[in-house]
Amino acid sequence: MIEYEIINNVGKITFNRPEKFHSINTEFANILIEHIKDCATNNEIKSILITAKGKAFCAGQDLGEFNDPTKIDFEKVLDSNYHPIIQSIRNIEKPVIAAVNGVAAGAGASIALCCDIIIASENATFTQAFSKIGLIPDSASTFFLPRTIGLHKAAGLMMTGDIISAKEALNIGMVYKVYNPKDFETKSLEFASKLSQMPSQSIKRIKKLLNKSFENNLESQLNLEKKYQIECGKTQDFKEGIKAFIEKRQPKFTGN
Repeated sequence: MIEYEIINNVGKITFNRPEKFHSINTEFANILIEHIKDCATNNEIKSILITAKGKAFCAGQDLGEFNDPTKIDFEKVLDSNYHPIIQSIRNIEKPVIAAVNGVAAGAGASIALCCDIIIASENATFTQAFSKIGLIPDSASTFFLPRTIGLHKAAGLMMTGDIISAKEALNIGMVYKVYNPKDFETKSLEFASKLSQMPSQSIKRIKKLLNKSFENNLESQLNLEKKYQIECGKTQDFKEGIKAFIEKRQPKFTGN
């Protein structure tokens, strides 16, 4: 259902339920949450890559999990499955990359949006499909999408449920990079590996600062930047970065 492996300090989480377009049921959600928790505590892992096999990234909720989809206990499903997924991705101090290889629909798009960085295959598409069945976007889509692309574009995508391509997502700032499908898996792992080699004390503070920027005023954010800059200035990685710059070589960061 979900594959999990460690490659070059990258915790690679691969959705493997292609017959259901990697749609999410309770078992799927629980496995995903456990893998993210393991990534958080495993010191070998410096970055996390979330991707999928086949033609889809994630089609959202598996409606086949319910005997009667018109009588879903939304409170239970959101509190037990989706909210823990979103919170675990945002709270982990390591960078999380969504490598969207195909269709990202509904909650599948929400999971991608809550990651730190989205990269996509040229074959990828994104849709906030909720409104087409009389629902509202959940799993923090209404939090992250307007902050990513702006209120009016987010409203358009959410209210219409329109499908956008990877190229369109790149143009509006939803996606960081788009790659050729033929080498997407390789490029995705290379990107995650690049992040895993960055100074982890710096990276985790950048993530904390970005999270806090959603709630802080300017003065609070400036003070937090100052606090973290002082802390980073005391790390061995800062000393190594300066030394490598002077010696005109690549730095060798250790996370200390």
